[in-house]
Amino acid sequence: MLLLFETPAGFALFTVLQENKLEEAKDLWDDFETLEDAHKVVKLKAFSKFDSTVDALTSTAALVDSKLPKDLKKFLKKNAEGNTLGVADSKLGSIIKEKLGIPCIFSSGVQELTRGVRNQLTGLISEIAAGQELTPMSLGLSHSLSRYKLKFSPDKVDTMIVQAIALLDDLDKELNTYAMRVREWYGWHFPEMTKIVSDNIQYAKTIKLMGTREQAAEKDFSGIPLEEEVEESLKESAVISMGTEISEMDLENIVALCDQVIALAEYRGQLYEYLKSRMMAIAPNLTVLVGELVGARLIAHAGSLVNLAKAPASTVQILGAEKALFRALKTKHETPKYGLIYHASLIGQAPPKYKGKISRVLAAKCALSIRVDALGDTEDASVGMESRQKVEARLRQLEGKMLASDSGVARGKPEIARYDPARQGAAGAALLTAPKAYNPDADVTADTGKEQKKAKKKKKSTVAAEEAATVDGSAAATNGAMEIDAPSTSAEPAANGAATAEKKKKKKKRTAEEAALEAAPAEDGAAAEEAPKPKKKKDKAAANGVADAPTTEKKKKKKKAEA
Repeated sequence: MLLLFETPAGFALFTVLQENKLEEAKDLWDDFETLEDAHKVVKLKAFSKFDSTVDALTSTAALVDSKLPKDLKKFLKKNAEGNTLGVADSKLGSIIKEKLGIPCIFSSGVQELTRGVRNQLTGLISEIAAGQELTPMSLGLSHSLSRYKLKFSPDKVDTMIVQAIALLDDLDKELNTYAMRVREWYGWHFPEMTKIVSDNIQYAKTIKLMGTREQAAEKDFSGIPLEEEVEESLKESAVISMGTEISEMDLENIVALCDQVIALAEYRGQLYEYLKSRMMAIAPNLTVLVGELVGARLIAHAGSLVNLAKAPASTVQILGAEKALFRALKTKHETPKYGLIYHASLIGQAPPKYKGKISRVLAAKCALSIRVDALGDTEDASVGMESRQKVEARLRQLEGKMLASDSGVARGKPEIARYDPARQGAAGAALLTAPKAYNPDADVTADTGKEQKKAKKKKKSTVAAEEAATVDGSAAATNGAMEIDAPSTSAEPAANGAATAEKKKKKKKRTAEEAALEAAPAEDGAAAEEAPKPKKKKDKAAANGVADAPTTEKKKKKKKAEA
């Protein structure tokens, strides 16, 4: 029986001299207390030494994953065929049995035998590893294996991303400053060109190609490139420009600054491509979700990809808005809903009403993608693609709700009809009520209201004047009926006779008395109508006056009869 043992220096095969010791697993440790006792139990048969640290790392990593390395396969074929092999890993033993046909044993006795060999390993293989210490070899191999397990490689260094995004932001600021200086400087010579050419890079290239504005008509700007309409307007404006003249030395300095602007723009493009490739290598899932620039800014703000992976989704959501967060907590206002993640394309597509909800969903998916990029074994962006599809589906769902609310009909709920009295009764809901027409006469303005008040006052004054005239006429008829009728009777002809004149006088007296009796209650009624709330004393007096009127007339008749 043979025992397979892995060492930092290579693979070793030991021949088990006392196989009956495997059944007594508890007593094996006593047989390995000294090197002499160990030589009585096991004996080194063969040893396969690693050629380099890379070979050692490759073979050890394969053994950790329960795989059969190529060098171990050759070693076993050469030295272990026809024998029973004891192994410390059951998975490795099954693979050896399948591929090489060597029977393998895995038991508690084999485990105790392996512990004993490890205790006296230096003495058992001293002939092979003469002059070499196994402790430094095992330490170096453990470090290499740890790096390999953590997938440590130069491509995974996120420090380059932090530096690249910081330099990209600085280049944007400097490029903007230089471009504005070029526009201001050359604007003294050709001010109309500022509005014609809006792009800063095209502006610098146009100056470098054209020089002074007098040469604009001779130049071809298709190589910049400029649009035909822009080129035509530029040449027309150059002829009628109101700018000042500049010297050749001034033009040389302006062109030199234009060269700086063009060079910075080209370098910025190269840096962006480099940042894009680094992000796809280090954080592909995060890049798919939020883009290269936003993902790089999140990593730079957190310090590293691992630090960002430790942050929860709520921190990722407001990362970059720390000042607003602490100010809101201090003043007890609403906290911010997004930070650097606001510049992601998915949040830009969302309506303003739902940006907060989409940012929360996107931050949750970003937290998962960051952890997969930092700690996972996969190098593709499958997790990021799935997460992006889910966020887009949530965005479409929210947009559907917004469209339903704009249409005025809620999904799944019947619309409640308003109460209309015209639809009640026998006709029911089938009755269609006519729409209410607009009545312009119902509008009341300040002028119409004043006119109505004036008209009401005039009516009251005319009614009062008529009533006063009727009262005065009746009083005059009662008091001086004879005086009024005298001229009329004297005017009559004398031929009618005295008898007819006396009859007319009697009739007039009777009519005058009847008119006086009828005028008294009419005056009382008119006075009552004019006063809406008369006092009690006046009402009593008016009532007494009406009641006393017939009694005074009776007294007058009695006095006339007595006379």
